Amino acid sequence: MKPYQFRPLNQALAAALPVLCLLGSQALAQTNLATTLPTVTVNASKVTPLPTGAPLDKTSLSPKLATTSDTASLLTDIPGLSLYGAGGVSSLPAIHGLADDRLRIKVDGMDLIAACPNHMNPALSYIDPANVGGVKVYAGIAPVSSGGDSIGGTILVDSASPEFALPGQGTLMKGQVGTFYRSNGNATGGNLSVTAANEKLSLTYSASTAKSDNYRAAAAFKAAGPAATDGAGGPAARPRGWLDGDEVGSTSYKTTNQSLTLALRHENHLVDLTLGYQDIPYELYPNQRMDMLGNTARRTNLHYSGQFDWGVLDARAYQDSVDHFMDFGPDKQYWYGPASATNTVVAPGMPMYTTGKTTGAVVKADIVLSERDVLNVGAEVQTYLLNDWWPPSPSSLAGMQTAPGVPATFGGMAPNTFWNVKDGKRDRTAVFTEWDARWNPKWNTSLGARVEQVDMDAGEVQGYNTVLAGYNASAFNALNRQRTDHNLDLTALARYTPDASRTFDIGFAQKTRSPNLYERYDWSKHGMALIMNNFVGDGNGYLGDPNLKPEVAHTLSATADWHDTGHAWQVKATPYYTRVTDFIDAVRCTGSGVMMNALCGGAANNSGANKFFHLQFANQSARLYGIDISGHFLLAKTEHWGEFTASGVLNYVKGTNETTGDGLYNIMPLNAKLGVAQKLGNWNHGVELQMVSAKSDVSDVRQEMHTPGYGLTNLRTSYESKQVRVDFGVENLFDKFYSLPLGGAYSGQGATMSLNTIPWGIPVPGKGRSIYVGVNVKF
Repeated sequence: MKPYQFRPLNQALAAALPVLCLLGSQALAQTNLATTLPTVTVNASKVTPLPTGAPLDKTSLSPKLATTSDTASLLTDIPGLSLYGAGGVSSLPAIHGLADDRLRIKVDGMDLIAACPNHMNPALSYIDPANVGGVKVYAGIAPVSSGGDSIGGTILVDSASPEFALPGQGTLMKGQVGTFYRSNGNATGGNLSVTAANEKLSLTYSASTAKSDNYRAAAAFKAAGPAATDGAGGPAARPRGWLDGDEVGSTSYKTTNQSLTLALRHENHLVDLTLGYQDIPYELYPNQRMDMLGNTARRTNLHYSGQFDWGVLDARAYQDSVDHFMDFGPDKQYWYGPASATNTVVAPGMPMYTTGKTTGAVVKADIVLSERDVLNVGAEVQTYLLNDWWPPSPSSLAGMQTAPGVPATFGGMAPNTFWNVKDGKRDRTAVFTEWDARWNPKWNTSLGARVEQVDMDAGEVQGYNTVLAGYNASAFNALNRQRTDHNLDLTALARYTPDASRTFDIGFAQKTRSPNLYERYDWSKHGMALIMNNFVGDGNGYLGDPNLKPEVAHTLSATADWHDTGHAWQVKATPYYTRVTDFIDAVRCTGSGVMMNALCGGAANNSGANKFFHLQFANQSARLYGIDISGHFLLAKTEHWGEFTASGVLNYVKGTNETTGDGLYNIMPLNAKLGVAQKLGNWNHGVELQMVSAKSDVSDVRQEMHTPGYGLTNLRTSYESKQVRVDFGVENLFDKFYSLPLGGAYSGQGATMSLNTIPWGIPVPGKGRSIYVGVNVKF
């Protein structure tokens, strides 16, 4: 692997950082600093940065905390946002049809990267819903200061801000403890948070845990029976656990998160250090061939924020280290072979390990140039190191036999370690600027530019043995694998506010995303290895391409917002259009061979339907367009019955591969959500109707499955006093069976190591009726 070389963008970054630091050092020398935050805030508020995003605070998030252990699920009421199905705490958000790495998702200001060939540990899985203090979502056009290396929207999720004692209060001691239960899956968990602080220093410890068994669909979607049979067909065949027809295999999980935050405040300056730790002993996946049987993450996050006469300075440095392990969970076949007494090939499981290390820093300054203008300048660096290796299976033949007197022999997954990605490197450096201007009370504008460089490389690889090493390893090792992308993001937005009840926004953006390490460096054409590289949950196998180009998206978006000045009603509509050049889609592999040890491709892979295929990532062109409509209306307000409010969201998106005419994968069909809520004193009640149309626009190259339309009804009620909150509700009240439109292909049981040894054509079903209760006590 070639040594890292400084390039023009790195030099620009090196020049920018001292300038930003100089701003801070000069401001620190000032003696007339404001002693309270509102001084700068009042001046800056005359210029509202665009876009404003969709914010969610702790109050709006609280009703959902008892319903889910998946932080991404807290966002489902955001217009234009949907979820790819995955593990129980690891759903992948999609905005306007773009998901996963196409979005910029930050947790407490950190860019966290999924260190897994199946993306089982995405960014939002590292923060428990109970620890979320606030969320901001930019759907479509995001500020360049928060949306680099992505072509969709941006999701910013933050923990609660540090708390300090009031002047003269002395020592502040506070905390909260909570628990929940959900009937479907027998899910339980709890959370704890404790804060000790004075006026200058604050210390907070938070912990949470959640556990669930497999959930059940509303009806049987498969035959009841053993989840899998180890050594199927051979003399040592033995069934694994039993699954009923309505039990969705591989949906159980257990997770624990802990964090410790130390914060120091002096006048208008805040420094906080957070240490985070996560342990997931298991999280099974109904739409992947493997299961996550271990994920440990350690995070360090150092942050500074200061307000000065000239504006705001913000700086952050962080590091995230992940140790990840996959193998077959209890619902999937673990022992492969022998098929007969004379077949001496054995393979007990398929251990897969991944380590990822992300180190980053960002410095930015909001400079108040005048009452009309605010300038935001900043710089960002990130380094990412990835190793992904699969030890031989079995690692040794000592004591192993296939039948009495018949010695075992190594199969195809031995005797060497298989290197999927070795010494993978993906480094980003960027500088950006934004100019926000308030020209008059009716017109605001924002212009942004971001220049980013992405450097990628990977080391030499090997297969399990000399035979499998020939499946593309030598050709891959002979390549010059170093790649450098120079990316440019541009944004231009304008807001027109003719009066207090109407606001109109229009914007254009160019956004760029470089391929991830797996898209470029997933090298093996071995059939079994292909299906282990899949982060979309469609059951197919994927091959990378080192020559992939960055995706470049051009988006035009407009928003019309009509509202009552007293917040009694609001109607908001956002149409959008996006065209993506060099969109990374998939094509059928070419090659020869059959069964598990096939080369990628072959005649069977290039023809037929209603089965899984071997695919390769490829640059093509894509088009997405749609509209989001949302609103609320105060129905009534009485002394004895309280307030009644109706709300609704409608989303539509259409995605097409312009190169082939095929549909794009996992595009959410037309969907709507309607609700009526009552607020009476400390009580809140609500009924919600969720409606989803049939999914008929699908990706043929992936053999994506159609799903029928459905409607679900949810009931919610809560009581909240100063110290206690109790939530109770029923989800899917009428126990309606439905298939998840974005849930992927069901591969939650059986012999998942081979391409088509599990049935094609079963979408992952959604949950049947579930009763939940949650209690949270403050002290």
